[in-house]
Amino acid sequence: MSLKHPTGLISLVSQSNQSVICVTLNSIVLVQVVRLVCRYGLVCFHVSSGGYKCVCVCVCVCVCVCVCARARALFSAAGQKVRGGGMGGSRVVVASRTYADFTPQATFDIKKCDLHKLEEGPPLQAVLTREEGLQYYRTMQVMRRMELKADQLYKQKIIRGFCHLYDGQEACAVGIESGINRTDHLITAYRAHGYTLTRGGTVREIMAELTGRRGGIAKGKGGSMHMYAKHFYGGNGIVGAQVPLGAGVALACKYQGKNELCVCLYGDGAANQGQIFETYNMAALWKLPCIFICENNKYGMGTSVERAAASTDYYKRGDFIPGLRVDGMDILCVREATKFAAEHCRSGKGPILMELQTYRYHGHSMSDPGISYRTREEIQEVRSKSDPISLLKDRMISNNMASVEELKEIDVEVRKEIEDAAQFATTDPEPPLEDLCNHIFSNEPPMEVRGTNPWAKLKSIS
Repeated sequence: MSLKHPTGLISLVSQSNQSVICVTLNSIVLVQVVRLVCRYGLVCFHVSSGGYKCVCVCVCVCVCVCVCARARALFSAAGQKVRGGGMGGSRVVVASRTYADFTPQATFDIKKCDLHKLEEGPPLQAVLTREEGLQYYRTMQVMRRMELKADQLYKQKIIRGFCHLYDGQEACAVGIESGINRTDHLITAYRAHGYTLTRGGTVREIMAELTGRRGGIAKGKGGSMHMYAKHFYGGNGIVGAQVPLGAGVALACKYQGKNELCVCLYGDGAANQGQIFETYNMAALWKLPCIFICENNKYGMGTSVERAAASTDYYKRGDFIPGLRVDGMDILCVREATKFAAEHCRSGKGPILMELQTYRYHGHSMSDPGISYRTREEIQEVRSKSDPISLLKDRMISNNMASVEELKEIDVEVRKEIEDAAQFATTDPEPPLEDLCNHIFSNEPPMEVRGTNPWAKLKSIS
C-alpha cells in the first residue's frame, strides 16, 4: 500500500511484506553489481601486469565500498517508523523534503508603479505566503491549460463562433481577484474566460459554455463572450459598452450604502471610445467606488497601441481621476496595486484608474493567427522574459517555497482536470428547444410563437 503526502513529497509504505520485498530486490541488485565487479576485476587482474594490477584492485575496492554504503542507506530508510497519526507501525521512505523544509513566506521587491495625481502609490515590496503562491500558481496554470484546450477544440470545430483567448494575461485576473473581496463586483469585455474562473465559475462550466451545452455557466446560451457568475456581469460583446454599466453597478453600491466596489475592465482597443470618457466624468462627479482597469495587451485586434493612440499613457486618460501604471505580467504587482486602488475607493475618494501592461499570446480571436502584425520572435521574447507563470514559479523555487517536483505534480493534476472538463463539455447534452426563451423575463411567461395556436407551447423535436 502506498499513501501520498499532501505535498506529494513523502511516500508511506506499510509494514507489510511490500517494504521487505522492495529492500530485498534492491539488495539483490546490489549483490549482483558486486559480483560482476569482482569477476571482471579478477579477469583484468590476471591479464594485467605491474602497476595495472594495483589499479584493478583499487577500482574494485572503491566500487564495493560505494555499493555497501548504498545498501546500508536502503535498510536504514526502510526501518524508519511513523509515530502517531493512526498509521501505527508503518514505515516511511522519505523521497524528498517535507513541509517543515519549506519557507512559509517571503518578501519580494516589486516594480514601482507610475503615478498620476497621486502623492504615493502601492508598496515596493510584497509578502507572499507559501499557500498563496501555490494557489496562484495552480489557478494560473488552470487558466493557461483551459485556454490551450479551447484552442484545440476550436480547431477541431467542436467550439464554434467567436472565441477570444486569455493566455498570457493570467496575472491580471488572478492578481485583481486577490486584491478585492468576493462581495465586490466585476465586469469585463468579451475576453472573459479568466475572470469567469476567478469569480467562481468552474472549468467544467466554462468549457461546457464554450461548446454550448446545458451544463455551461450560462446554460449553453452565452458562449465564449457572455459568461456570468455571482457578482460577475460578463462578458460583453460590444467594445467599451461594459464601462458605463460598471459605473452603474458602482452607483448602486454607493446608493445602497454598501462597502463594496466595482472593477470595470476594458482593453486598450476600447480606450478611445467616447462612452468611456463620459463614464469617467460621471464617476468622478459622483465619487463612485469604481476601479477602471485598462488591460493594455499592446494590440487592439491587429493595431498596435502606437498606431491607435496619440498618447499611450492610458493611466492618465482619466485626467482628473488618479491613475496607476502597473506591470501586468507580475501577479504580485497587480495584487498590491489592486489593494491600493480598492482602499482608495472604499475610503470615499472616488474612482481610480489602473493600466495593466500585459500581453496576449494568441491572436485577437480564433480567426486571427496573431503573427501578421507582430513577429514570432516578439511573442517568444515575451514568453521567455516575462511569462507570469514562469515568474511566479522561479520566485517560489529560488526562495525555497516549493520544489520543482511539487509544482510538476500540480501541473499533472491541472492537465487531468482540464481533460475531464473537456470530456464533460463534449458529452453533456445541448439545451432543449423549449429553453430558448427562458431567462428573458423575470416571471418567465409561457412561450408562444406567432402564427400558431396561442395555446400550443413550443416543444423540442430533437
